[in-house]
Amino acid sequence: MLRNPARPHASSARRDPVREAEKAGIATEHAGGVPAGAESPADKILVAAMRLFCREGIHATGVDRILAEAGTAKATLYKRFGSKDGLVHEVLRRHGDAWRTWFNETLDAYPGGPAERLVAIFDVLQRWFDGDDYFGCAFINAVAEHDKADEAIRALALNHKRQVLDRVRELAEAAGVAAPDALTHQIGLLMDGAIIAALVTGSSEPATTARAATQALVKIALETAGEAPDAQARRAPAAAVRQRAERPGS
Repeated sequence: MLRNPARPHASSARRDPVREAEKAGIATEHAGGVPAGAESPADKILVAAMRLFCREGIHATGVDRILAEAGTAKATLYKRFGSKDGLVHEVLRRHGDAWRTWFNETLDAYPGGPAERLVAIFDVLQRWFDGDDYFGCAFINAVAEHDKADEAIRALALNHKRQVLDRVRELAEAAGVAAPDALTHQIGLLMDGAIIAALVTGSSEPATTARAATQALVKIALETAGEAPDAQARRAPAAAVRQRAERPGS
């Protein structure tokens, strides 16, 4: 994967909420859900597995490789996790919990109200993308790697996505936008797209593009919320007419 080593973190004397959050001991997306300094053999396996799964892929990483990286015995893995599949599921659960804690608490550190924090979502993601160990979303990667009929992996990914979108919806509702559910899913799609594009391109620029798009969407949603009900009612039929006119063969 191509990275952009020449792209440094912006240096500034202004307050950096993300660094402050990390210094406060908030679990980051790279921690695998294991507290810093954890020394148990099972914890070492989780940390090694998360690092290898993200960097090299789940299927490309064998049990022996994980054990060599963790410096633990095979019996520990099978006693604690049952199988490699059991380890994968536990890694994803722990990683999801850690990533969402990092994401939510880092987002909370940004100034401004709910509308500003909807836009700041992409400032948080950009910092993630700029990390040397950014390898995409563990859940998107896992679904992509596994049999598409694997309901266990899909269920873990959907649970993670639902919890992330719940936070976005909470901010949208608090901001008082029109149609908060629609805005939530629009921002969710921009998040997924930015995550994948950043992985493919090795650049954090997709976060900048998605941020601008989100800023425009939030602005429209706030303006629409401020309109009189009769103006909103007039807007809906007009939009429907435009959609019909734009359909092929109409």
